[in-house]
Amino acid sequence: MRNRAMLNRLRGMLIKEFIQVFRDTRTRFLLFGPPIVQMLVFGYAATLDIRHIPTAVLDYDHSQVSRDLVSRFTASPYFDVAARVDDRRAIGDLIDRGDVTAALQINAGFAQDLRKGRPAQLQVIVDASDSNTALIAVGYVNQIAARFAQEYQQDRLLRTSPMQASRLPSVVLDRRPWYNIDLDSQWFFVPGVIGNLILIMVVSLTAFAIVREREIGTLEQIMVTPIGRLEFILGKTVPFFLIGLFDTALISLVGTFWFGVPFRGSIGVLAMGAVLFILCMLGVGLFISTISRTQQQAMVSGFFFNMPAITFSGFGTPISSMPEEMQWLTYLNPLRYFLEVLRGVYLKGVGVDVLWPQMAAMGLFGVVMLAISVARFQKSLD
Repeated sequence: MRNRAMLNRLRGMLIKEFIQVFRDTRTRFLLFGPPIVQMLVFGYAATLDIRHIPTAVLDYDHSQVSRDLVSRFTASPYFDVAARVDDRRAIGDLIDRGDVTAALQINAGFAQDLRKGRPAQLQVIVDASDSNTALIAVGYVNQIAARFAQEYQQDRLLRTSPMQASRLPSVVLDRRPWYNIDLDSQWFFVPGVIGNLILIMVVSLTAFAIVREREIGTLEQIMVTPIGRLEFILGKTVPFFLIGLFDTALISLVGTFWFGVPFRGSIGVLAMGAVLFILCMLGVGLFISTISRTQQQAMVSGFFFNMPAITFSGFGTPISSMPEEMQWLTYLNPLRYFLEVLRGVYLKGVGVDVLWPQMAAMGLFGVVMLAISVARFQKSLD
């Protein structure tokens, strides 16, 4: 009888929470609309591919060879020749105004140096205020210049010494990318966007809902009813757990069918990882609710958790590139493990036999965080 009464109270609490969540059309839209919109926006915006770099060209040589080199950059999808200047001082003005990111300077005598077999100087000037774009731009310039020099040398030898040109050794790179044949950065980022959206949504919903009850005074009214504290906590967290699980499935479908990211693994493995990760985020949201008295405090506390969690997850910056001390901190971040599960399931098709360490880490974090949060929450109700 006691268990049945407890289940009846819990069922009533769950019904009350679902009615409160879904009674407003705007709230229903906010639960499911923004994740889809954000998935679409971030899926296109988050990319490592850098194309159409605005570039200025300063050609002091004015030869057929220099024009041929410039045409390589014009035809490349990585560079857009936005300006051709006659004075070096104009390059500084263009970069200062943000009109161009890179500039190529070809000095006089460029073609003559090539014909005589001497090193020909090509100077590239980049706006390094964005160091990542600058490094990638310089890498693209090196590739185009190296191929130009190789083809020029081969043509020169074919004209002067055909026999020697035929005996020149060469190395042919046989490229075999695994799991992402076209090296499409969207395939890497879209699973990461799924994890980020679930983190922000579940933490915010859990923390805000409980803090709102305390702020408007209904928390005390509920606690004077026969509902126990455990029933209250379950009644508050179970709806957001189910909503988080549904949103995970929803935005995963968007990532698969809209962006064309292949899903090579098992739905069961993905569901297991999502369940463990959502439990972790419920624990975090519940903990935030115990240290916040107002919704503003909950928002700021959530920000202090969400930003480091995303930064230390390996979403945009490889963990191996971080300082060693920072790498150790990533082991305390459940989003790190969930992103490994998402990318492993999506791109590699691996199963629990490979991903069990990540699953175990999320399970341990979830149990610890929920236990601490429930204990603090019960104490805050006293």
